[in-house]
Amino acid sequence: MSRITERFWRLIAAGFLLSLLGLGFGPGRLAAAAGLTRVSFLPQWVPQAQFAGYYVALETGIYRQHGLDVQIIDGGPNHSPVDLLLSGKVDFASFWLVTGLELRSRGVAVVNLAQIVQRSALMLVAKKKNGIFKPADLNGRRVSLWGPPFAVQPRAFFERLELDVKPLRQSYSVNLFLRDGVAAASAMWYNEYHTIINSGLDADELTTFFFADYGLNYPEDGIYALAATQARRPEICRAFVKASLEGWRRAFAEPELALDITMANLHRCHIITNRVHQRWMLERMRDIILPEGEKTRFGYLQQEDFNRVVKGLQEQKVIGESLPYREFFRPLAAAGAQ
Repeated sequence: MSRITERFWRLIAAGFLLSLLGLGFGPGRLAAAAGLTRVSFLPQWVPQAQFAGYYVALETGIYRQHGLDVQIIDGGPNHSPVDLLLSGKVDFASFWLVTGLELRSRGVAVVNLAQIVQRSALMLVAKKKNGIFKPADLNGRRVSLWGPPFAVQPRAFFERLELDVKPLRQSYSVNLFLRDGVAAASAMWYNEYHTIINSGLDADELTTFFFADYGLNYPEDGIYALAATQARRPEICRAFVKASLEGWRRAFAEPELALDITMANLHRCHIITNRVHQRWMLERMRDIILPEGEKTRFGYLQQEDFNRVVKGLQEQKVIGESLPYREFFRPLAAAGAQ
């Protein structure tokens, strides 16, 4: 019997016992009975191994051990983490560092509680058969780019290397690239790149441009909350971050468990994928969350990364004046991340 199945039957048994006692069986009643604080969290996309640490923290009871009854809301194109966080419909959300800084530049009081990803996974992928081996070979070629916030790094890359490309808007699919509709496409190392090499192309047939290798390391996923939430409920923020980091550590230590939990959430949402792809994603998430292994300051936003991204966004006129580093990143809430 899987751990998820065991947990399911434990919950059923608990509900039956409570019903006998006349207490009912609702999440809120269970949380109250256990003395837990109910909070909600929204990842920036649909369930997948990119968020395995949070699902592991939920399914293995780590959040409950920290006094939290966490509801993870499914992300996706119709569930913007920014919109739901700002409207107060979720307590915590995951989105990119460039998004957080752009929001603060507009006067939206969000704070970074923990910087989960330390090394950018965003890249461009090209085919060697089309004569692309170095950045200059992109000149005059069509390159597909996603919209904000994904376009910030590639545009900085083109400007820094004085490249003249023909940008096209990229969809969720890499089919246009596979059919040679564009010379290069945007990809996340943990996701689209694996899709490309599983389409029949070998890695040695591809040329890859990781923006982090060109002085453009703009770390991505972080945990965010409203500044008012952090000020009003610092211990809850601390508990959520600490438990989430524990969830990630357990996901990396027990990958098969993490994959079981991730696949269960994917099946629940009727998302077509496979365990091989999710395994690749989990392994790459470890590479970018802990790029220096245990020497990595897990969950910590390095000031040099903050400064680099701020400068890059200012050069592209995405943001104006920046706020101080310590006003944006709240390390006291990220206890255990230092």
